[in-house]
Amino acid sequence: MMQNSRHREVMIAAVLVLFVSAAQTGLMAQNLGTAPQVNVAVQGQQATQPEGTFLNLINWIGNVIAPVGAGGAALMAIGSFAMGRGFAKWVFTAIGLLMVSGVTRLLEYWIAQGTAGVT
Repeated sequence: MMQNSRHREVMIAAVLVLFVSAAQTGLMAQNLGTAPQVNVAVQGQQATQPEGTFLNLINWIGNVIAPVGAGGAALMAIGSFAMGRGFAKWVFTAIGLLMVSGVTRLLEYWIAQGTAGVT
């Protein structure tokens, strides 16, 4: 009985460490500096043009959908763990969604760099 309790404490600590480190990484990635980015598509383009539309889609997935889904999956992992059920699938889902967010941020960076043209 004592070993099961110790295992549970270690798992709780591990999940909390993973969650805090993932949250910290996500918060640092969202930092835009002192100037907020509003009403901006692609430099020289409007949101109605294909490049601006694609960037807006990437922004929506990377900045809204994936992080909110990751937060929901993290909450489900905590709830599943508290009820004694398997929680690994929720943890991996949260990590996967944060990875999707990171990849879409990379795509956003590539799109922004591609607007300068070939020099």
